[in-house]
Amino acid sequence: MNMLRFALKADAAVTGANAVAYLAGAPILADWLGLPTGVLLAVGAFLAVYAALVYRLATRPTMPKAAVAAVVAANVLWAADSLLALALDWFSPTVAGQIVIAVQAVGVAAFAVVQRVAAVSAFNSASTGSASTSKRIA
Repeated sequence: MNMLRFALKADAAVTGANAVAYLAGAPILADWLGLPTGVLLAVGAFLAVYAALVYRLATRPTMPKAAVAAVVAANVLWAADSLLALALDWFSPTVAGQIVIAVQAVGVAAFAVVQRVAAVSAFNSASTGSASTSKRIA
């Protein structure tokens, strides 16, 4: 369980840091990354909310299996969409922007894998207990 909580808290911390960077530095980052300021602000706002929700989940006394699965799925979707954005050249980012998007996609995918592995382990060990603990992790 500690690994799952750690993976979720690390995800929340990195996501929160990205949110702050995008929100506070959007005008500067827009030129450097070749992304519209409005997109960076919207993504920053979304990431701030997402980070808060993931942190809240990680610090709850019990974590519902469905909520953990939703975080893993959201991370997989984010990573896939990031790669799709690069492949389809949605925003025509600079080379630096392409690198940042690619690195972010790989990092988010890594969080998804670690969270999934930790969740399987945590929920499998919980399922050896009573039926009521098989859907929530303490």
